[in-house]
Amino acid sequence: MDKQDIIKIAIVGPESTGKSAMSAYLAQHYQTVWVPEFARGYCEQLTGDCTFQDEINMYYGQLALEQELLPKANKLLICDTTFITIKIWSDEMFGRAPQEVLDQLPKHTYDLYILLNIDLPWQDDPLRNFPTKREHFMAVWHQELQALNANYVVISGIGQPRYDAAVAAIEGFLNSEAGDSISDL
Repeated sequence: MDKQDIIKIAIVGPESTGKSAMSAYLAQHYQTVWVPEFARGYCEQLTGDCTFQDEINMYYGQLALEQELLPKANKLLICDTTFITIKIWSDEMFGRAPQEVLDQLPKHTYDLYILLNIDLPWQDDPLRNFPTKREHFMAVWHQELQALNANYVVISGIGQPRYDAAVAAIEGFLNSEAGDSISDL
């Protein structure tokens, strides 16, 4: 399968919404690979506060990781977050986003975005910063995805119903894509 034929599914949302667990589940369900969040590993190695240059480095790292795993995908590539996160964090922390990110956002899109709702209980983690701003960041995610005219669906629920809802959203998307392909013939 040509890498242009790979359908890219982005799992996005505020902190502590289960993006990594959802990505792993969906990759297993669809027997494909998933792109982990580059920023997590990067930030675990930092010895000080995250800088604007670190945000730029994480942007390039996320892109490189996605490109590395794309050829290994089986029809779908599941992405645990995207570099939209870099824009959101940079805007919050530095009042601006790296120009590289702004330039690439409209060009580097995903076929479907799964926006995970904030209805999961907060899980403390040394890399999570904003337990009291979850509603704010959920609104920001909606704004960012709408600004991109992104095809996205919000997934809610706890446990297996949350996973089932994500699979149903992907299946709905895949079925609509198949219908579009047939109607194009």
